[in-house]
Amino acid sequence: MNFQLTEEHQAVRDAAREFAQSELLPGVIERDTEAKFPYEQVKKMGELGFMGMMVDPKYNGGGMDTISYAIAMEEISKVDASASVCMSVNNSLVLWGLEKYGTEAQREKYIPKLATGEIIGAFCLSEPEAGSDATSQRTTAELNGDHYILNGTKNWITNGGNASVYLVIAQTDPSKGHKGISVFIVEKGWDGFVIGKKEDKLGIRGSDTHSLMFTDVKVPVENRIGEEGFGFTFAMETLNGGRIGIAAQALGIAAGAYELALAYSKERKAFGKPISQHQAIQFKLADMATQIEAARLLVYKAAWLKDQGEDYAHASAMAKLYASEVAMNVTVEAVQVHGGYGYVKEYHVERLMRDAKITQIYEGTSEIQKIVIARGILR
Repeated sequence: MNFQLTEEHQAVRDAAREFAQSELLPGVIERDTEAKFPYEQVKKMGELGFMGMMVDPKYNGGGMDTISYAIAMEEISKVDASASVCMSVNNSLVLWGLEKYGTEAQREKYIPKLATGEIIGAFCLSEPEAGSDATSQRTTAELNGDHYILNGTKNWITNGGNASVYLVIAQTDPSKGHKGISVFIVEKGWDGFVIGKKEDKLGIRGSDTHSLMFTDVKVPVENRIGEEGFGFTFAMETLNGGRIGIAAQALGIAAGAYELALAYSKERKAFGKPISQHQAIQFKLADMATQIEAARLLVYKAAWLKDQGEDYAHASAMAKLYASEVAMNVTVEAVQVHGGYGYVKEYHVERLMRDAKITQIYEGTSEIQKIVIARGILR
C-alpha cells in the first residue's frame, strides 16, 4: 500500500486547483443563478487536457491514469460542479466507451476532437420510463438496409444542448429484452433529431440538461458500437467507470464546502473568540474531515483497481454511494457552520449543498448502488 501521491498526481492536482480558482471561481455564482453553461471555461478545460485525460495520446488524449482523473475531478468540483459534470460525462461515459469498444474508424473520427474539448459528448440512456430500470428501453432502432431508423425520447441528458456527439442506447430487438439493446453514435443536426427544453434544476444549474427526441433519424450501420445486443453491457460497463467520476465529484463538493467552513470558522467570532475554538464547531469540523478522508480513500481505491485492470464495479459503487452521502452531510453542516451567511449565495456553501443532492441520484441512485454492492457481497 502507498498512500502518497506521485509527482505526476501532485502536478495534476495543482494544475486543476489553479484552473478552478482562477478560471471557474470568477462568475460561478452568476452562472448558477442564470443557469448559464460555462462555454469558455469548458473550452479552456479542453485546451488544458481535462476533457480527455485518460485517452491514448495518439487520439490527442492525456494518456493519464484514473487516479489522475479522480484528483482533477475533485479539485474542479470544489468550485464548480456544473463544469465538472461536463468533464465527467465527456471522459467517463463518452470517450472511455468509444475508445474501448469503438472501431478504429469510429475512434479516429470522433475521439480527437472530443479529447481536446473542440466538441463535447453526451451519453443517452435514461428515458421517461427508464431511469433506474435501464432495461426498459422504449427508444427503438430498426434496421433498414445500410442504416437504422431511430425513434424515441431520452430524458435528463447532461450536455444535451451543447454536445455534438451522442451515444444513444436503443432497443433493436424487443423480443430479447435487455439482450436486444444496442448503442449508436448520433450526431447533432441529423434530420429528425430534436433537442427539447433545458431543465430548470435545483443544483448543477450551469450544466445543460435536456430531453432529446428522435423521429425517424437515419443512423448509418457503421455508427453502431459493437454488435447488436451489446448496448446494455456497454451501458453498464461504462457506468461502472462513470461512477468513479461522480464519486470524485461528490468528494470535491464535500471538500470544497469543508474548506470554506474551516476558513470561515477561523474568522467568525462569537462570545469573544473565533467559533473554531468552540467545541461544538470543532466536532463538526472533525466529523467533516473524517468523512471526506474516508470517501477519498474509497474513490482512490476504485480508481486504482480500474487502473490495475481488476474488477472495480463493486468498489466504484461503494465509492459513489458513500461519497455522495458525505457530500450531502458535509454541505449541510458547512451551511450550519456559516449560520445565516451560509444561506446566502455570496458564501458559496448553499450552492454546494444544492449541487450535492444530484450525486445521490444520477449515474445510478444510492438505492441502485446498494443493489450492486449487495449482489457483489452475496456472490
